[in-house]
Amino acid sequence: MVVAAIALVCAAASVSPAARPVRGLSLDILTALRWEVFGRSKDPAASPAVVVAIDEESLRTVPFKDAPMLTWTGEIGRVLSATLEGGAKVAGFDVVIPNSLEQSEIPFGDGMLGEKVRGFDRDFLRALAGASAKGKVVLGQVLGDRSIMPSSGQRIAVRQQQNIRPLNDHTDSDDIVRRLPLSFDINGAKMPTMAVELAARALGTAPQFDERGRMKLAGYLVPGRVPNTMTLNFEGGADDIPTFSFADLRACAVKDDKDYFRRWFDGKVVIFGTVLDIEDRRMTSKRFATGIEGARSPRCAAESMPVTAKSRTSTIAGVYIHATAVNNLIARNATIEVGPLLRLLIAALIATLAATAAWLFRPVVAALAWTVMIVLGIAAATIAFNFALALPIAEPFLASLLALAATIGFRFVVADKDRRLLQKSFALYLAPHVINRMLSSNKLPELGGETRNVTVFFSDIEGFSLIAEKMSPDSLMELMNEYLSAMTDVIERHGGYVDKYIGDSIVAVFGAPADDPDHAANAARAALDCCTQLAELNASSALFQEYKLAQRIGINSGEALVGNFGSRRRFNYSVMSDAVNLASRLEGANKFYGTTVIASETTVALTGEAFAWRELDAIRVKGRTQALKIYQLLALSAGLTAAQETLIANYADGLAQWRAREFERAAQYFGRSADIDRPASLFAARARELAQNPPGEDWDPIRTLQEK
Repeated sequence: MVVAAIALVCAAASVSPAARPVRGLSLDILTALRWEVFGRSKDPAASPAVVVAIDEESLRTVPFKDAPMLTWTGEIGRVLSATLEGGAKVAGFDVVIPNSLEQSEIPFGDGMLGEKVRGFDRDFLRALAGASAKGKVVLGQVLGDRSIMPSSGQRIAVRQQQNIRPLNDHTDSDDIVRRLPLSFDINGAKMPTMAVELAARALGTAPQFDERGRMKLAGYLVPGRVPNTMTLNFEGGADDIPTFSFADLRACAVKDDKDYFRRWFDGKVVIFGTVLDIEDRRMTSKRFATGIEGARSPRCAAESMPVTAKSRTSTIAGVYIHATAVNNLIARNATIEVGPLLRLLIAALIATLAATAAWLFRPVVAALAWTVMIVLGIAAATIAFNFALALPIAEPFLASLLALAATIGFRFVVADKDRRLLQKSFALYLAPHVINRMLSSNKLPELGGETRNVTVFFSDIEGFSLIAEKMSPDSLMELMNEYLSAMTDVIERHGGYVDKYIGDSIVAVFGAPADDPDHAANAARAALDCCTQLAELNASSALFQEYKLAQRIGINSGEALVGNFGSRRRFNYSVMSDAVNLASRLEGANKFYGTTVIASETTVALTGEAFAWRELDAIRVKGRTQALKIYQLLALSAGLTAAQETLIANYADGLAQWRAREFERAAQYFGRSADIDRPASLFAARARELAQNPPGEDWDPIRTLQEK
């Protein structure tokens, strides 16, 4: 219930009006990701719309250099006629020329300038009139408090509103253009916008509007989340819409290259507009996927030099907004956005997954799971956007991030408070697995245990009493803390649990409380590493320079009772059985044999072939009548030296002769290593003694150790 509540609240917050500024980011990011992942989806030559750019090249080329645009009308008419004669379906103007030189009232000689240049716009107006008669030209206007209209002569030439359409776009709350209006109400009539009108004329049909503001064009129901708008589906880069420099086309028209115009404009929608560095620039959902704009279509004439932008910016020329809308309408691939309810459900689902991960896992793991989930979600949304379906990514991202943080915070402040207190309280007294099991079951530890097959590890320091007599209590405590800490780290690294410290002794268990099928092998590895660690302490630690420590280790495997032992008010997690006592006796046997690690035959059988063992003897320990074979752990099998192999072989031969009552031969085998090996030296001396004084027939080759 807590997870669901957190997820729902965070999802609602992500789709609330407060989150509106980040909502449009989904389109912006998806546009960029699709461009980076999939690249260009279509050949630019297949674009239904092309742009005739009034660009920097045009402004720098004679006869337009340093001349106001209202003096360009004759040449604009020339290029317009050339494109239409080349087969263009329709031409639209994203530039508005609100004035005419013929209307100028500036004094000039004995009259007005307008009177002196009467007929200056004649060619332009004739081109407009001829094109409008065929329905092949649409002029633009800008609606607003102070509307901008074409000059009166242009309006008359195109038959007034019959061939004039609004150029206004739609900006979101963050001033980003992601949508384009479909129509405006003018004098009580629904007037299609420039892009809609151009697409409709290219398709040879008229747009149909219903009472909800939705539009159908040639059977295509235009999608739009905001009423009476379409969501633009921008391509990435700067070459998706073919762009021609007006200056180059004017030169081409002057030399009457009709083949060029037929080759590049036949069947196209032509839009005249400015493509300049500072004029009519708009921030759109393409802002993360723009390119360096310029007229890079094949040129007709070589009379002017192409001029392109020096760097990429996050804005695009406004003419490309209308060109993109035309392409979307004709190709029927306007962006489809999901509705508010579906956005909420998607955000709630992702938030629930994030909150669940934060509830079940540690914060780092939950954050990693959330990152993977977000990456997969964005990848899926990018693939969907390749088919014009815009799934939300900003809302799920925001909702899941809030849910992740809120759930982690709730756990820290409320849910895990008692858990952390118990964990901290028992950490120094119980095994971590016991604590985790206790917390998972929501039960405090209680008396009782279970029978397990375990390996018991028992160690102590050789000659500790003499060392303790020579040291001050503080120095002794410091020495022992470093020793016990180092040995404990080794034991726990191999999966062991330190049951207790008894002075200088360590009692550890492998195979409990956590199940470990390799408990015997792990105990043997821990014993070898403890020896290595102690050697490093003796060599490098300042505390060990005066007193070099040596340890003895006994290892035994068998069934034991493990659990909580003690009184009802105070108890410890421990292990109890004869296996523990035997491990203690084996540790003590090292003192007699002069060895470091002795294990029982049960342990050796469980460890497999990974270790090099030497059978030492068959013994009876104090408190037990049953004899057992004991083994010395020398090394890992892979690290056994040739000298050690020889030592093991000689000792085994000697032991076999000893048990066969061949004492002289046994003494010979043992004698080969007696100078460097304490166990061999002991057996060699005993064998020589028995060779001189043979025992009776009831002689038993089993040694009885009376010391603990």
